[in-house]
Amino acid sequence: MKETIYIVDGVRTPFAKAGTTLADTGAVELGKTAVRLLVARTGIDPSKIEEVIFGCVGQPAEAANIGRVIALRAGIPESVPAITVHRNCASGFEAVTQAAEKMLIGRGDIFVVGGVESMSQIPLLYSYEAAKKFGAFARAKNLSQKLGVLSSFRPADFQPRIGLQLGLSDPVCGCNMGQTAENVSRDFDVTREEQDAFAMRSHQKAVAAREKLKQEITPVYLLKSKIGQTFMDQDNGPRENQTMEALTKLKPVFEQQTGTVTAGNSSQITDGAAALLLMTERALKESGLTPLGRLEGYAYAGLDPSRMGLGPVYAIHRADRKTGLGLKNADIIEINEAFAAQVIACQRAAKSESYCREHLQRETVLGEIPDDILNVNGGAIALGHPVGVTGSRLVLTALKELHRRSANRALVSLCVGGGQGGALWLSRN
Repeated sequence: MKETIYIVDGVRTPFAKAGTTLADTGAVELGKTAVRLLVARTGIDPSKIEEVIFGCVGQPAEAANIGRVIALRAGIPESVPAITVHRNCASGFEAVTQAAEKMLIGRGDIFVVGGVESMSQIPLLYSYEAAKKFGAFARAKNLSQKLGVLSSFRPADFQPRIGLQLGLSDPVCGCNMGQTAENVSRDFDVTREEQDAFAMRSHQKAVAAREKLKQEITPVYLLKSKIGQTFMDQDNGPRENQTMEALTKLKPVFEQQTGTVTAGNSSQITDGAAALLLMTERALKESGLTPLGRLEGYAYAGLDPSRMGLGPVYAIHRADRKTGLGLKNADIIEINEAFAAQVIACQRAAKSESYCREHLQRETVLGEIPDDILNVNGGAIALGHPVGVTGSRLVLTALKELHRRSANRALVSLCVGGGQGGALWLSRN
Protein backbone atom coordinates (compact mmCIF):
# COMPACT_ATOMS: atom_id res chain seq x y z
CA MET A 1 0.00 0.00 0.00
CA LYS A 2 1.26 3.50 -0.84
CA GLU A 3 -0.23 4.96 2.34
CA THR A 4 0.15 3.11 5.63
CA ILE A 5 -3.24 2.38 7.19
CA TYR A 6 -3.08 1.91 10.95
CA ILE A 7 -5.65 0.20 13.15
CA VAL A 8 -5.08 2.30 16.25
CA ASP A 9 -7.48 0.73 18.72
CA GLY A 10 -10.70 -1.21 18.93
CA VAL A 11 -13.39 -2.40 21.26
CA ARG A 12 -16.38 -4.69 21.08
CA THR A 13 -19.37 -5.55 23.17
CA PRO A 14 -19.75 -9.01 24.63
CA PHE A 15 -21.39 -11.39 22.17
CA ALA A 16 -24.67 -12.94 23.31
CA LYS A 17 -26.61 -15.81 21.83
CA ALA A 18 -29.74 -14.50 20.11
CA GLY A 19 -32.73 -14.48 22.41
CA THR A 20 -30.62 -14.21 25.57
CA THR A 21 -28.98 -11.39 27.52
CA LEU A 22 -28.78 -8.75 24.78
CA ALA A 23 -32.05 -9.62 23.05
CA ASP A 24 -33.80 -6.49 24.37
CA THR A 25 -30.83 -4.23 23.57
CA GLY A 26 -31.28 -2.87 20.06
CA ALA A 27 -28.59 -2.61 17.41
CA VAL A 28 -28.28 1.17 17.80
CA GLU A 29 -27.58 0.85 21.52
CA LEU A 30 -24.99 -1.87 20.92
CA GLY A 31 -23.19 0.15 18.27
CA LYS A 32 -23.36 3.34 20.33
CA THR A 33 -21.79 1.57 23.30
CA ALA A 34 -18.79 0.41 21.26
CA VAL A 35 -18.21 3.72 19.46
CA ARG A 36 -18.61 5.85 22.56
CA LEU A 37 -16.01 3.86 24.50
CA LEU A 38 -13.62 3.79 21.54
CA VAL A 39 -13.69 7.58 21.29
CA ALA A 40 -13.36 8.02 25.05
CA ARG A 41 -10.50 5.55 25.38
CA THR A 42 -8.43 6.96 22.54
CA GLY A 43 -9.17 10.59 23.39
CA ILE A 44 -9.63 11.37 19.70
CA ASP A 45 -11.39 14.64 18.92
CA PRO A 46 -14.67 13.44 17.32
CA SER A 47 -14.77 16.48 15.05
CA LYS A 48 -11.57 15.27 13.36
CA ILE A 49 -13.17 12.00 12.25
CA GLU A 50 -13.63 12.03 8.49
CA GLU A 51 -16.42 9.45 8.39
CA VAL A 52 -18.07 6.62 10.32
CA ILE A 53 -18.57 3.37 8.38
CA PHE A 54 -20.52 0.50 9.95
CA GLY A 55 -21.39 -2.94 8.63
CA CYS A 56 -24.86 -4.31 9.28
CA VAL A 57 -26.80 -7.09 7.58
CA GLY A 58 -30.17 -7.03 9.35
CA GLN A 59 -30.53 -3.27 9.27
CA PRO A 60 -33.45 -2.17 11.50
CA ALA A 61 -36.32 -0.53 9.65
CA GLU A 62 -36.55 2.11 12.37
CA ALA A 63 -32.88 3.08 12.01
CA ALA A 64 -32.31 3.67 8.30
CA ASN A 65 -28.58 4.03 7.67
CA ILE A 66 -27.84 2.68 11.13
CA GLY A 67 -24.20 3.80 10.83
CA ARG A 68 -25.39 7.41 10.92
CA VAL A 69 -27.77 6.80 13.80
CA ILE A 70 -25.03 5.11 15.84
CA ALA A 71 -22.60 7.96 15.15
CA LEU A 72 -25.02 10.62 16.32
CA ARG A 73 -26.13 8.64 19.38
CA ALA A 74 -22.47 8.12 20.30
CA GLY A 75 -21.83 11.86 20.29
CA ILE A 76 -20.05 12.17 16.95
CA PRO A 77 -20.74 15.70 15.61
CA GLU A 78 -23.48 16.19 13.04
CA SER A 79 -20.89 17.48 10.58
CA VAL A 80 -19.23 14.01 10.39
CA PRO A 81 -20.94 11.85 7.73
CA ALA A 82 -21.68 8.16 8.21
CA ILE A 83 -22.69 5.22 6.06
CA THR A 84 -23.80 1.62 6.47
CA VAL A 85 -22.24 -1.14 4.36
CA HIS A 86 -23.44 -4.67 3.66
CA ARG A 87 -21.40 -7.55 2.26
CA ASN A 88 -23.20 -10.28 4.20
CA CYS A 89 -20.74 -11.97 6.61
CA ALA A 90 -17.90 -9.72 5.42
CA SER A 91 -19.68 -6.46 6.31
CA GLY A 92 -17.23 -5.87 9.17
CA PHE A 93 -14.36 -6.33 6.70
CA GLU A 94 -16.06 -4.05 4.21
CA ALA A 95 -16.19 -1.22 6.75
CA VAL A 96 -12.43 -1.52 7.24
CA THR A 97 -11.52 -1.79 3.57
CA GLN A 98 -13.84 0.97 2.40
CA ALA A 99 -12.23 3.31 4.89
CA ALA A 100 -8.80 2.15 3.74
CA GLU A 101 -9.63 2.85 0.11
CA LYS A 102 -10.77 6.36 0.98
CA MET A 103 -7.63 6.99 2.97
CA LEU A 104 -5.45 5.73 0.13
CA ILE A 105 -6.90 8.32 -2.27
CA GLY A 106 -6.63 11.18 0.21
CA ARG A 107 -10.25 11.35 1.32
CA GLY A 108 -9.45 11.56 5.02
CA ASP A 109 -7.00 10.56 7.73
CA ILE A 110 -9.24 9.35 10.56
CA PHE A 111 -12.13 6.90 10.31
CA VAL A 112 -14.26 5.05 12.82
CA VAL A 113 -15.43 1.72 11.41
CA GLY A 114 -17.04 -1.44 12.70
CA GLY A 115 -20.12 -3.58 12.64
CA VAL A 116 -23.34 -4.15 14.54
CA GLU A 117 -26.02 -6.81 14.61
CA SER A 118 -29.05 -7.61 16.71
CA MET A 119 -30.02 -10.96 15.26
CA SER A 120 -32.57 -11.32 18.06
CA GLN A 121 -34.50 -8.39 16.64
CA ILE A 122 -34.53 -9.32 12.95
CA PRO A 123 -38.30 -9.07 12.35
CA LEU A 124 -41.00 -11.40 11.20
CA LEU A 125 -42.46 -10.30 7.86
CA TYR A 126 -45.80 -10.47 6.12
CA SER A 127 -46.03 -11.65 2.53
CA TYR A 128 -46.46 -9.06 -0.19
CA GLU A 129 -50.03 -10.25 -0.84
CA ALA A 130 -50.90 -9.83 2.83
CA ALA A 131 -49.26 -6.40 2.91
CA LYS A 132 -51.45 -5.28 -0.02
CA LYS A 133 -54.54 -6.29 1.92
CA PHE A 134 -53.40 -4.44 5.02
CA GLY A 135 -52.81 -1.39 2.83
CA ALA A 136 -56.24 -1.66 1.29
CA PHE A 137 -57.78 -1.92 4.76
CA ALA A 138 -55.95 1.23 5.88
CA ARG A 139 -57.28 3.12 2.83
CA ALA A 140 -60.88 1.93 3.23
CA LYS A 141 -63.08 4.93 3.94
CA ASN A 142 -66.15 3.38 5.52
CA LEU A 143 -67.28 0.29 7.39
CA SER A 144 -68.58 -1.43 4.30
CA GLN A 145 -65.26 -1.10 2.50
CA LYS A 146 -63.35 -2.26 5.57
CA LEU A 147 -65.54 -5.34 5.92
CA GLY A 148 -65.03 -6.06 2.23
CA VAL A 149 -61.26 -6.03 2.65
CA LEU A 150 -61.44 -8.10 5.83
CA SER A 151 -63.40 -10.77 4.00
CA SER A 152 -60.49 -11.18 1.55
CA PHE A 153 -58.03 -12.23 4.26
CA ARG A 154 -57.11 -15.90 4.52
CA PRO A 155 -55.30 -17.73 7.35
CA ALA A 156 -52.11 -17.85 5.24
CA ASP A 157 -52.01 -14.04 5.28
CA PHE A 158 -51.27 -14.16 9.00
CA GLN A 159 -48.42 -16.68 8.67
CA PRO A 160 -45.24 -14.59 9.11
CA ARG A 161 -42.13 -15.06 7.03
CA ILE A 162 -39.07 -15.40 9.26
CA GLY A 163 -36.66 -12.62 8.30
CA LEU A 164 -33.63 -14.38 9.79
CA GLN A 165 -34.40 -17.56 7.87
CA LEU A 166 -34.77 -15.64 4.61
CA GLY A 167 -31.48 -13.85 5.21
CA LEU A 168 -29.63 -17.13 5.75
CA SER A 169 -30.85 -18.58 2.46
CA ASP A 170 -29.31 -18.01 -0.95
CA PRO A 171 -31.85 -17.13 -3.67
CA VAL A 172 -29.42 -17.93 -6.49
CA CYS A 173 -28.38 -21.49 -5.64
CA GLY A 174 -31.49 -22.27 -3.59
CA CYS A 175 -29.49 -23.45 -0.55
CA ASN A 176 -29.56 -22.20 2.98
CA MET A 177 -26.16 -21.67 4.55
CA GLY A 178 -26.21 -25.00 6.34
CA GLN A 179 -26.85 -26.85 3.10
CA THR A 180 -23.78 -25.21 1.56
CA ALA A 181 -21.78 -26.57 4.51
CA GLU A 182 -23.17 -30.03 3.82
CA ASN A 183 -22.00 -29.64 0.21
CA VAL A 184 -18.38 -28.91 1.15
CA SER A 185 -18.38 -31.60 3.84
CA ARG A 186 -19.19 -34.14 1.13
CA ASP A 187 -16.73 -32.63 -1.36
CA PHE A 188 -13.86 -33.01 1.12
CA ASP A 189 -15.04 -36.05 3.10
CA VAL A 190 -15.34 -34.15 6.37
CA THR A 191 -16.91 -36.55 8.85
CA ARG A 192 -19.39 -35.77 11.59
CA GLU A 193 -16.80 -36.83 14.18
CA GLU A 194 -14.24 -34.36 12.78
CA GLN A 195 -16.77 -31.54 12.86
CA ASP A 196 -17.82 -32.25 16.44
CA ALA A 197 -14.18 -32.47 17.55
CA PHE A 198 -13.49 -29.12 15.89
CA ALA A 199 -16.50 -27.60 17.69
CA MET A 200 -15.31 -29.04 20.99
CA ARG A 201 -11.90 -27.41 20.56
CA SER A 202 -13.54 -24.07 19.73
CA HIS A 203 -15.35 -24.09 23.08
CA GLN A 204 -12.27 -25.24 24.97
CA LYS A 205 -10.12 -22.49 23.47
CA ALA A 206 -12.74 -19.80 24.03
CA VAL A 207 -13.22 -20.78 27.67
CA ALA A 208 -9.46 -20.79 28.23
CA ALA A 209 -9.20 -17.35 26.59
CA ARG A 210 -11.90 -15.58 28.64
CA GLU A 211 -9.45 -13.31 30.45
CA LYS A 212 -7.62 -12.47 27.22
CA LEU A 213 -10.87 -11.69 25.40
CA LYS A 214 -11.89 -9.30 28.17
CA GLN A 215 -9.13 -7.00 26.89
CA GLU A 216 -11.25 -6.26 23.82
CA ILE A 217 -14.69 -6.18 25.49
CA THR A 218 -16.62 -3.27 26.99
CA PRO A 219 -19.51 -4.08 29.34
CA VAL A 220 -23.03 -3.45 28.11
CA TYR A 221 -25.43 -2.11 30.72
CA LEU A 222 -28.84 -3.71 30.31
CA LEU A 223 -31.98 -1.63 30.13
CA LYS A 224 -34.09 -4.74 30.72
CA SER A 225 -33.22 -8.03 32.36
CA LYS A 226 -35.46 -10.95 33.23
CA ILE A 227 -32.85 -12.41 35.58
CA GLY A 228 -31.87 -9.26 37.49
CA GLN A 229 -28.58 -8.88 35.64
CA THR A 230 -27.59 -5.22 35.27
CA PHE A 231 -24.68 -5.57 32.84
CA MET A 232 -22.90 -8.10 30.64
CA ASP A 233 -19.12 -8.19 30.44
CA GLN A 234 -18.24 -11.48 28.72
CA ASP A 235 -19.45 -13.63 25.83
CA ASN A 236 -22.14 -16.12 26.82
CA GLY A 237 -21.62 -18.56 23.95
CA PRO A 238 -18.59 -20.56 25.18
CA ARG A 239 -19.71 -23.59 27.18
CA GLU A 240 -17.41 -24.73 29.99
CA ASN A 241 -19.34 -27.98 30.31
CA GLN A 242 -19.39 -28.83 26.61
CA THR A 243 -18.71 -32.51 25.97
CA MET A 244 -18.23 -34.66 22.90
CA GLU A 245 -21.06 -36.85 24.15
CA ALA A 246 -23.49 -33.92 24.08
CA LEU A 247 -22.32 -32.86 20.60
CA THR A 248 -22.70 -36.41 19.30
CA LYS A 249 -26.33 -36.57 20.43
CA LEU A 250 -27.40 -33.56 18.34
CA LYS A 251 -29.32 -34.36 15.18
CA PRO A 252 -28.37 -32.91 11.78
CA VAL A 253 -30.33 -29.73 11.12
CA PHE A 254 -30.21 -29.26 7.36
CA GLU A 255 -30.23 -32.80 5.96
CA GLN A 256 -31.85 -34.97 8.58
CA GLN A 257 -31.23 -38.36 6.97
CA THR A 258 -27.64 -38.16 5.76
CA GLY A 259 -26.38 -34.82 7.03
CA THR A 260 -23.48 -34.10 9.37
CA VAL A 261 -24.00 -30.39 10.15
CA THR A 262 -25.67 -29.77 13.51
CA ALA A 263 -26.43 -26.79 15.71
CA GLY A 264 -23.41 -27.81 17.79
CA ASN A 265 -20.85 -27.68 14.98
CA SER A 266 -22.24 -24.51 13.42
CA SER A 267 -21.76 -20.87 14.39
CA GLN A 268 -24.15 -19.37 16.90
CA ILE A 269 -26.75 -16.76 15.96
CA THR A 270 -25.59 -13.75 17.94
CA ASP A 271 -26.03 -10.12 19.00
CA GLY A 272 -23.10 -7.70 19.34
CA ALA A 273 -21.08 -4.77 18.00
CA ALA A 274 -17.46 -3.77 17.41
CA ALA A 275 -15.70 -0.50 16.57
CA LEU A 276 -12.18 0.27 15.29
CA LEU A 277 -10.23 3.50 14.88
CA LEU A 278 -8.25 3.78 11.63
CA MET A 279 -5.63 6.47 10.90
CA THR A 280 -3.06 7.37 8.29
CA GLU A 281 0.55 7.77 9.39
CA ARG A 282 0.19 11.55 9.31
CA ALA A 283 -2.78 11.53 11.68
CA LEU A 284 -1.16 8.93 13.91
CA LYS A 285 1.94 11.09 14.42
CA GLU A 286 -0.21 14.09 15.28
CA SER A 287 -2.28 12.07 17.76
CA GLY A 288 0.66 10.59 19.65
CA LEU A 289 -1.23 7.29 19.94
CA THR A 290 0.38 3.86 19.69
CA PRO A 291 -1.39 1.66 17.13
CA LEU A 292 -2.38 -1.96 17.46
CA GLY A 293 -1.09 -2.63 13.96
CA ARG A 294 -1.58 -1.91 10.30
CA LEU A 295 -3.44 -3.21 7.31
CA GLU A 296 -0.96 -4.68 4.83
CA GLY A 297 -3.39 -5.76 2.12
CA TYR A 298 -6.68 -7.45 1.43
CA ALA A 299 -8.77 -9.15 -1.21
CA TYR A 300 -12.30 -10.30 -1.90
CA ALA A 301 -13.16 -13.15 -4.23
CA GLY A 302 -16.23 -14.82 -5.68
CA LEU A 303 -17.10 -18.49 -6.11
CA ASP A 304 -20.01 -20.89 -6.51
CA PRO A 305 -22.67 -19.80 -3.97
CA SER A 306 -23.47 -23.45 -3.21
CA ARG A 307 -19.87 -23.84 -1.97
CA MET A 308 -19.65 -20.46 -0.26
CA GLY A 309 -17.79 -21.94 2.73
CA LEU A 310 -14.64 -22.25 0.61
CA GLY A 311 -14.54 -18.47 0.17
CA PRO A 312 -11.45 -18.04 2.40
CA VAL A 313 -9.39 -20.22 0.04
CA TYR A 314 -10.26 -18.03 -2.94
CA ALA A 315 -9.72 -14.78 -1.04
CA ILE A 316 -6.40 -15.89 0.47
CA HIS A 317 -5.25 -16.89 -3.02
CA ARG A 318 -6.23 -13.51 -4.47
CA ALA A 319 -4.58 -11.68 -1.57
CA ASP A 320 -1.43 -13.71 -2.26
CA ARG A 321 -1.46 -12.45 -5.84
CA LYS A 322 -1.99 -8.85 -4.74
CA THR A 323 0.40 -8.69 -1.78
CA GLY A 324 2.89 -11.51 -2.21
CA LEU A 325 1.93 -12.78 1.24
CA GLY A 326 1.06 -16.46 1.58
CA LEU A 327 0.02 -18.78 4.36
CA LYS A 328 3.64 -19.39 5.33
CA ASN A 329 3.91 -15.69 6.27
CA ALA A 330 1.18 -15.87 8.93
CA ASP A 331 2.04 -16.13 12.62
CA ILE A 332 -1.62 -16.54 13.48
CA ILE A 333 -4.66 -17.21 11.30
CA GLU A 334 -8.32 -16.45 11.96
CA ILE A 335 -10.92 -18.10 9.73
CA ASN A 336 -14.47 -17.45 10.80
CA GLU A 337 -16.14 -20.63 11.96
CA ALA A 338 -19.39 -20.34 10.06
CA PHE A 339 -19.40 -24.14 10.20
CA ALA A 340 -16.78 -26.62 11.35
CA ALA A 341 -17.22 -28.42 8.03
CA GLN A 342 -16.24 -25.41 5.95
CA VAL A 343 -13.15 -24.50 7.96
CA ILE A 344 -11.87 -28.07 7.76
CA ALA A 345 -12.71 -28.09 4.03
CA CYS A 346 -10.71 -24.88 3.59
CA GLN A 347 -7.73 -26.51 5.27
CA ARG A 348 -7.95 -29.46 2.87
CA ALA A 349 -8.57 -27.37 -0.25
CA ALA A 350 -5.59 -25.11 0.51
CA LYS A 351 -3.15 -28.03 0.43
CA SER A 352 -4.80 -29.96 -2.41
CA GLU A 353 -2.78 -29.83 -5.62
CA SER A 354 -5.77 -30.81 -7.76
CA TYR A 355 -8.13 -28.29 -6.14
CA CYS A 356 -5.65 -25.41 -6.32
CA ARG A 357 -4.82 -26.22 -9.93
CA GLU A 358 -8.43 -26.66 -11.10
CA HIS A 359 -10.21 -23.96 -9.11
CA LEU A 360 -7.52 -21.37 -8.39
CA GLN A 361 -5.37 -21.91 -11.49
CA ARG A 362 -2.30 -22.12 -9.27
CA GLU A 363 0.89 -23.90 -10.19
CA THR A 364 1.47 -24.71 -6.51
CA VAL A 365 -0.74 -25.41 -3.52
CA LEU A 366 -1.92 -22.51 -1.41
CA GLY A 367 -0.34 -24.12 1.62
CA GLU A 368 -0.92 -25.41 5.13
CA ILE A 369 -3.39 -23.84 7.57
CA PRO A 370 -1.93 -25.27 10.81
CA ASP A 371 -4.28 -26.12 13.66
CA ASP A 372 -1.89 -24.68 16.25
CA ILE A 373 -2.14 -21.11 14.92
CA LEU A 374 -5.76 -21.26 13.73
CA ASN A 375 -8.45 -19.51 15.83
CA VAL A 376 -6.33 -19.75 18.94
CA ASN A 377 -8.97 -18.09 21.13
CA GLY A 378 -11.87 -20.08 19.74
CA GLY A 379 -14.17 -18.98 16.96
CA ALA A 380 -17.77 -18.40 16.01
CA ILE A 381 -18.90 -21.89 17.02
CA ALA A 382 -18.19 -20.84 20.62
CA LEU A 383 -18.08 -17.03 20.52
CA GLY A 384 -20.90 -16.48 18.04
CA HIS A 385 -21.29 -14.88 14.63
CA PRO A 386 -23.20 -11.57 14.60
CA VAL A 387 -22.96 -11.41 10.83
CA GLY A 388 -22.33 -7.69 10.37
CA VAL A 389 -19.76 -7.61 13.18
CA THR A 390 -17.57 -10.66 12.75
CA GLY A 391 -15.11 -9.17 10.24
CA SER A 392 -14.25 -6.29 12.58
CA ARG A 393 -14.07 -8.66 15.55
CA LEU A 394 -11.56 -10.86 13.72
CA VAL A 395 -9.33 -7.85 13.05
CA LEU A 396 -9.44 -6.77 16.70
CA THR A 397 -8.90 -10.25 18.13
CA ALA A 398 -6.01 -11.02 15.77
CA LEU A 399 -4.16 -7.78 16.49
CA LYS A 400 -4.54 -8.22 20.25
CA GLU A 401 -3.16 -11.76 19.96
CA LEU A 402 -0.18 -10.60 17.90
CA HIS A 403 0.78 -8.27 20.75
CA ARG A 404 0.37 -10.97 23.37
CA ARG A 405 2.67 -13.25 21.37
CA SER A 406 5.06 -10.52 20.22
CA ALA A 407 4.37 -11.92 16.77
CA ASN A 408 4.37 -9.96 13.54
CA ARG A 409 1.70 -10.93 11.07
CA ALA A 410 -1.88 -12.22 11.05
CA LEU A 411 -4.18 -13.41 8.30
CA VAL A 412 -7.91 -13.03 8.93
CA SER A 413 -10.48 -14.48 6.57
CA LEU A 414 -14.09 -15.53 6.29
CA CYS A 415 -16.62 -17.04 3.94
CA VAL A 416 -19.53 -14.92 2.74
CA GLY A 417 -23.09 -15.93 2.00
CA GLY A 418 -23.81 -15.61 -1.70
CA GLY A 419 -20.49 -17.15 -2.71
CA GLN A 420 -17.68 -14.81 -1.71
CA GLY A 421 -14.64 -14.75 0.53
CA GLY A 422 -12.62 -12.02 2.20
CA ALA A 423 -9.05 -11.98 3.49
CA LEU A 424 -7.06 -9.26 5.28
CA TRP A 425 -3.36 -9.23 6.10
CA LEU A 426 -2.46 -7.43 9.34
CA SER A 427 0.91 -6.56 10.82
CA ARG A 428 1.85 -5.59 14.37
CA ASN A 429 5.01 -3.72 13.29
